[in-house]
Amino acid sequence: MLHTFLSDSRSDLIERCKAKVLQRQAPSVTQVQLEYGIPLFLDQLIRTLQAEQGDGQAESLRISGPAGGALSASEIGVTAAQHGKELLTLGFTVNEAVHTYGDLCQAITDLAVESGTPFEVDEFRTLNRCLDNAIADAVTEFSRQRESDISDQHTSDANKRLGYLAHEARNMLGTALLAHTALRSGNLSLQGATSTILERSLHGLAGLIDGALDEIRVLHQQTEAAPVFALDEFISEVHGTAELTARSRGCTLVASPVQAGLAIAGNRALLLAAVANLLQNAFKFSPPHSQVTLLAMAAGERILIEVHDHCGGLPAGAAASMFQPFSQHGKDRSGLGLGLTIAQNAVIASGGTLSVRDVPGTGCVFTVNLPRCSLPG
Repeated sequence: MLHTFLSDSRSDLIERCKAKVLQRQAPSVTQVQLEYGIPLFLDQLIRTLQAEQGDGQAESLRISGPAGGALSASEIGVTAAQHGKELLTLGFTVNEAVHTYGDLCQAITDLAVESGTPFEVDEFRTLNRCLDNAIADAVTEFSRQRESDISDQHTSDANKRLGYLAHEARNMLGTALLAHTALRSGNLSLQGATSTILERSLHGLAGLIDGALDEIRVLHQQTEAAPVFALDEFISEVHGTAELTARSRGCTLVASPVQAGLAIAGNRALLLAAVANLLQNAFKFSPPHSQVTLLAMAAGERILIEVHDHCGGLPAGAAASMFQPFSQHGKDRSGLGLGLTIAQNAVIASGGTLSVRDVPGTGCVFTVNLPRCSLPG
């Protein structure tokens, strides 16, 4: 009888199935996979055959479900679904979910031929029904879980983009409010530098909104080549925008002169936001009356933009995680903890890198490293 053969050959069949998986160079078989895989299915198949041998049709259907591929709450259906979920978690493909049960069928056939063991037609029908139901439930759950994971990733990406939009909008609005307060309290001219900062911030806020709308319109379309622009003009714009924030924090912002003729390429608005975030981070964690320094220089075929602060240095292990979303290491927990993440993403989008160097007892040096470009003639 088939159930006796399967019981006696259980260990051999499991080893043969494992060998077939490894031959396909699939991910390593683990105990987690085996728990809801072939061993449990073999036990359920044996019990199904035993129930049918004793005329227990109802028990057979409870264990393995009806023929025809209809999904059911049978034992085989539940554990095969769990098996499909585990295969996805372990890095297998949907094909492997099918192959796993096919391996068992092949192993049973090969071993039966080798040992000269005959089986009844009805027993093979039961074997095929159990395999069919297990494959259907495993593949269905595999696909459902994969779609769920993709949906979760899309949601996560959307949340990150929304966080970026909210963070940058708040930064620009904050600068605009500072400029507006300075204009009102100081009775300043609308033709002066503070008015220019207010205008630039409002235009930047409008550009942020327009950019978000444009991104929706051109989603999945190819982007144009990144424009090249002068480094000295870029640093001058960053300095002018950040100086007001520095004063509001009681800090001094010093920007060293930039060598003429140096240039970088990328999304100018994103890079402005990146360096602005680094400066705001520096102002936030440097004590009043301290100096924050902005440097920009050439280093071979690279351009380095550095922000030096006086935060006192980093806690142990902070450098490894500070670019992660919502990561906050200082006492000042205002904000969302997205500034450094946004800065890093913006720099990477322009082909560069963003790193931090700890200066114990003094502060940090954040370095934007970008390809050096030539200004168009």
